[in-house]
Amino acid sequence: MRVLVACEFSGVVREAFRARGHDAWSCDLLPAEDDEKWHLVGDALDAIEHPPFGEPWDLMIAHPPCTHLAVSGARWFNEKRAEQAQALDFVRRLLEAPIALIAVENPVSIISSHIRKPDQIVQPFYFGDPFRKTTCLWLKGLPLLTKTNDLGTGKQACWREPPHPDRWKRRSRTYPGFAAAMADQWSLTR
Repeated sequence: MRVLVACEFSGVVREAFRARGHDAWSCDLLPAEDDEKWHLVGDALDAIEHPPFGEPWDLMIAHPPCTHLAVSGARWFNEKRAEQAQALDFVRRLLEAPIALIAVENPVSIISSHIRKPDQIVQPFYFGDPFRKTTCLWLKGLPLLTKTNDLGTGKQACWREPPHPDRWKRRSRTYPGFAAAMADQWSLTR
């Protein structure tokens, strides 16, 4: 299966799919943290339109930046209407991409009120990661994820990240158990 993991610099989701034998690529404006060659530096919309080797994507998992979307930043919404409109347009374009199987992942955000409600809301602790991070999934052609190792609860690690220039990067990473669940369960979808 040809898999595009859009807006991912960490390689966590890409590598979960590659470990299961898929031709998975990540794409982000930033270089890959793991320096793997299966990473495209650039706009995800370009990667959708021009996949490596010209072969179309079968599946896309997109992690659009939540800076202007997440309701955790609601107190600044009045100051960034233009940025929100741009971010919502990007999400729409991801959801409308000519790819049969699509998952868009984001925290609780204005996507729900401006585009549509998520198909599923999950927590990392559903998949054996001992953390709490409410994650919404907007799906096209994909089944809902089923819990694989539900720990019942988890620590709120994201909110407790100390101030740091890379705080946003640390908070945006997908946990490995969650990535494995996507790779295991969505690999079976065709």
